[in-house]
Amino acid sequence: MSDSTPVRTPRHRGIYLLPNLFTTGAMFAGFYAIVTSIGGNYSEAAIAVFIAALLDGMDGRVARATGTQSEFGVQYDSLSDLISFGLAPSLVMYTWSLSSLKDFGPTWGKIGWAAAFIYAACAALRLARFNTQVKVIDKRYFQGLPSPAAAAVCMAFVWSMDKFDVAGSDVSSVTLPMAVIIGLLMVSRFRYFSFKSLPTGEGGRVPFLWMIAGVLVLIPFFVDPPRVLLVVFSLYALSGPVLTLWGVATRRRRRNAG
Repeated sequence: MSDSTPVRTPRHRGIYLLPNLFTTGAMFAGFYAIVTSIGGNYSEAAIAVFIAALLDGMDGRVARATGTQSEFGVQYDSLSDLISFGLAPSLVMYTWSLSSLKDFGPTWGKIGWAAAFIYAACAALRLARFNTQVKVIDKRYFQGLPSPAAAAVCMAFVWSMDKFDVAGSDVSSVTLPMAVIIGLLMVSRFRYFSFKSLPTGEGGRVPFLWMIAGVLVLIPFFVDPPRVLLVVFSLYALSGPVLTLWGVATRRRRRNAG
């Protein structure tokens, strides 16, 4: 919900509450993911996190459309993100897979919950850094993997495995490094495209090619949502290191050529 435009006094409190209701809905979805994962409903938990991401993307737009941005909304949104994209994914991964590491011994059990905590802590650090830099960063890029995208990678993996009856204990050797690596990507300095400055035509209209691309993504999504989401968000997570290293190599070649 954060935005650099001046805060405008709402006409009446009903409109002011509207964006915060979306934020509350996102937080509830994250909380529900935690509760349902404890009950062993892991696909349902993963879907709840995606619903939280959808609602989180709407609250800021509603606030800007109604002119009801506020500092309270910014802070509330950040706290909601911590629950929905920090605590919820880490606890879902722990209850589904990382908790099974204790079967290999007490030390491995501690490593399992430590990996879940690293993910949650990195999400908190990512959100805190974003809040302090929101007025100075280039809005075309995110510094570090955004927490909703990080949660999407992990929850799409959980959803995909659970859909095909793969037990979390069978892939704990994958879940462990995934939780740590995705967490560290959130606090990294890799740049990720924010999609806030997509090329548009006259009057802000989206080019026809973007419509075709959207259709090509939607068709496989409806056929197999969890695996399509896993592929899409995994590629996005990899795009940060790849584009950053590509930029470094390009600048180095230019310096050598000059």
